[in-house]
Amino acid sequence: MAAKEINYWLMKSEPDAYSIKDLRNEEETLWDGIRNYQARNFMRSMKIRDQAFFYHSNTKPPGIVGLMEIIETNLIDPFQFDEKSKYYDKKSTKENPRWDCVKTKYICEFKNMITLKELSEIYAPEELTLVRKGNRLSIMPVKKSIAIDLIKKLQQN
Repeated sequence: MAAKEINYWLMKSEPDAYSIKDLRNEEETLWDGIRNYQARNFMRSMKIRDQAFFYHSNTKPPGIVGLMEIIETNLIDPFQFDEKSKYYDKKSTKENPRWDCVKTKYICEFKNMITLKELSEIYAPEELTLVRKGNRLSIMPVKKSIAIDLIKKLQQN
């Protein structure tokens, strides 16, 4: 039986909210709080063993700082039901939840990040969605060839 194809993703988090160091310390976390339908749909297509680049956003400079693995999929985001949470969604019900999450596991933190500026100098917008003007998605797919190239670059740093 052939090994399952691993897909690659880029997942953004503001380091003030949740950083690669937080994930390293916790080892695993729910990737919750996604409230964009396209990002949610990307998350719904993730498979166990897929890998994701951890991207620090809304910081100076933003960039890829680490790598994590998807270890559980198709989980219900519990915060959509919590009225005290900023991720509460009054239209979501336990019978018909609107928001999902995945569980991720820390793989590594890279010694040096690759900044958004560097990424936009290396890759065209059609190669890496992240560098497209106006792109604000918090989760996006990364082509396998680009992912392998990125991993090599990050390991050399």
